[in-house]
Amino acid sequence: MADDGSAGAKSNLTASGEELLNYYQDMLLIRRFEERAGQLYGMGHIGGFCHLYIGQEAVVVGMEAIKREGDQVITGYRDHGHMLACGMDPKGVMAELTGRRDGYSKGKGGSMHMFSAEEKFYGGHGIVGAQVPLGAGLALANKYRGDSHVSFTYFGDGASNQGQIFEAMNMAKLWKLPVVFVIENNQYAMGTAVQRAHAETHLYRRGASFGIPGFEVDGMDVVAVREAGREAAERARSGEGPTVLEMKTYRYRGHSMSDPAKYRTRDEVDQVKEQSDPIEKCKQRILEGGHADEAQLKAIDKKVKAVVKEAADFSLASPEPDPSELYTDVLAD
Repeated sequence: MADDGSAGAKSNLTASGEELLNYYQDMLLIRRFEERAGQLYGMGHIGGFCHLYIGQEAVVVGMEAIKREGDQVITGYRDHGHMLACGMDPKGVMAELTGRRDGYSKGKGGSMHMFSAEEKFYGGHGIVGAQVPLGAGLALANKYRGDSHVSFTYFGDGASNQGQIFEAMNMAKLWKLPVVFVIENNQYAMGTAVQRAHAETHLYRRGASFGIPGFEVDGMDVVAVREAGREAAERARSGEGPTVLEMKTYRYRGHSMSDPAKYRTRDEVDQVKEQSDPIEKCKQRILEGGHADEAQLKAIDKKVKAVVKEAADFSLASPEPDPSELYTDVLAD
């Protein structure tokens, strides 16, 4: 059965000043990047769907902190933050968002379909829940090769009701695959609250019938995420099989850029921002620990904004794909 406790409860939820500053900068990069992407969308430079990650930054940054070289990441369509956390170049990510030739998928994938084999990032998938069996497949490949790599497979609270996820969990447990199932529970899926769509609202119990341990994690605390991820990854590397981590997080924007988010109140969103913002939490740890002052943190923000501006300028200067690209990358040799 899944554990009823919180992951990392017995861990020391501390971090060095250097670690906290790195987490702060990485989360800030994701937020500033997403804010700029939202602006470009509004200006008509980004077409199609665009799902922003603002508010959920601690999840990918905390998990990235315990990844090892060779570990894989696969996720759904709210994926820009995952790409940046994996080390993908902001210029290439933004160029793909704007449909340009220098994007990671040569301008043909857009927001939901980017990949980087070099960074072991396998998407970016637009079909809800479809990435989860693929994530289990990556873990099967790891086990077949006999290496110690782990597949970090992300999906949301809405996707957690998809049948293919249960099939993947069953196989993952049966074969003790080195996979960590990360449920990013941002409370609303597309626009329906968890309690209105799930008979079992404790999503960390999703693997209970298969004997997969599950844990609830404060997904707004980057250090708590890191420790939970470390425990789950150690289980996977030691041959104990999969773990389910339910990251209790929150998205500040609508489901996509076309969602006015009228299913929740402004007061609710403001309260989360004031009490639980992941970047502010990290900032307070830094200030209280004397690891940096306000001026130094403002300098980090200035540096991050420059990186994002460069990415936006690069993306708009990049040429659009030639029409002949319609016939490339269709089949693998």
